[in-house]
Amino acid sequence: MVMISEDQMIERLKGGMLVESGDQMSEKYLAGMKRILTVSADTELVSAPAYYLAAKDAPSINAFVSAMGIIQDEMGHAHIAYRLMEDLGVSKEELIYERDPSQFKYPYAFDVPLTTWVELAVANAMYDRAGFTLLGDVFRHTTFAPWKRALVKVDKEENFHLRHGETWMKKINASAEGHAKLQRAVDWMLPLTLEWFGLPDDLKTQTVQLDYGFKGQSNDQLRQTWMSTAIPFLDSLGLETPVHWDEAAKKYQIDYPFPCRFDPEAKRWLFDEGTIDWMDDGSGRDSVMKRWRARGPKNDEFVEILQRGHRQIANMIERGAN
Repeated sequence: MVMISEDQMIERLKGGMLVESGDQMSEKYLAGMKRILTVSADTELVSAPAYYLAAKDAPSINAFVSAMGIIQDEMGHAHIAYRLMEDLGVSKEELIYERDPSQFKYPYAFDVPLTTWVELAVANAMYDRAGFTLLGDVFRHTTFAPWKRALVKVDKEENFHLRHGETWMKKINASAEGHAKLQRAVDWMLPLTLEWFGLPDDLKTQTVQLDYGFKGQSNDQLRQTWMSTAIPFLDSLGLETPVHWDEAAKKYQIDYPFPCRFDPEAKRWLFDEGTIDWMDDGSGRDSVMKRWRARGPKNDEFVEILQRGHRQIANMIERGAN
């Protein structure tokens, strides 16, 4: 692939021109675009087995069908991002079927099992809202034209997913028992979603996504954007959240040690132990990055589900050839 120089790349972006293909990218732009597309594709893909696990607890056939519709959408969103990477010289088959589970790049939240319909509703309202926040920002600001066009569809469907979650949370909240179940789910899922947006701005060492216009808002800005709609909705249901609006600072403040340790088996945050580091300094102490890199309880299982069929077909073909 013939590529342009870094100076030419910068001049192109300064001129307000969108990028249509790999030959209009510098090496640095291409590497950064592959990185952000990989995270987007992996996140959409692994949400399928994660949501299916909880969808089996659906209260009715109609509810199950609606969940399967969301899963179908997520698979389509994954295909879009993998397909765009294929145009940039990446093998989507290798990405999906030949990577080790630990090499997939998606938010840690999807490694923690969703086992009930209540948790699925909260995931739609919070996780899909995170996806809507992130991809909506990309849609508005990205300099990569093929992704901008593709996200017209994705943006509308992610909005539907979060509205699906809100609708079901309102239904569940109608009873005292349902309210208590929602509170339990929010207690562990809200902090996971706040982590979803990544390192705080003051710890970011690379700004390529903002410099090249892959997105328009920083991690902390995206976190605030998410809270600006998520927290008022949760408040409207009378659910307690460890977040409050700071009128003087004109932003939401997090009221628990952020970040802190998480027990994925118990689905419980260890607030009493105080704040931990974001970065792994090699000392052996707990850190968010160390937990992310170790992946969570369902990483192996979910990736195996996604790769199983391909592996079985490959084995059948090999046996037939012999």
